[in-house]
Amino acid sequence: MEVLVLVIVLIAGIASWIFKQWMFEVKRKERRDYYRNVYLKSEAWQRKRYVVLKRDNWRCGYCGAKATQVHHTRYAKYNIGTEPIDWLISVCNSCHDNLHN
Repeated sequence: MEVLVLVIVLIAGIASWIFKQWMFEVKRKERRDYYRNVYLKSEAWQRKRYVVLKRDNWRCGYCGAKATQVHHTRYAKYNIGTEPIDWLISVCNSCHDNLHN
């Protein structure tokens, strides 16, 4: 009987862990989709992007070439769009591609 209880507790623990991992992935995908499909198309992001490019004199922070993109060095996990401009850096296309590969 004790073995049966231990097996049930073990199975319940594993099921709980699987559910938590699944929920984490669901929420991560929701945040990613919101970030890509809503936030990066917003006026708030366009203003912040301009401020960062201007701050960095439209130069890549890695190689010094003309910057055309803004890269997040960190992300605001739960409050997308609240990242300070200190977490952003101007980058050229080449360096941005290298950062994501």
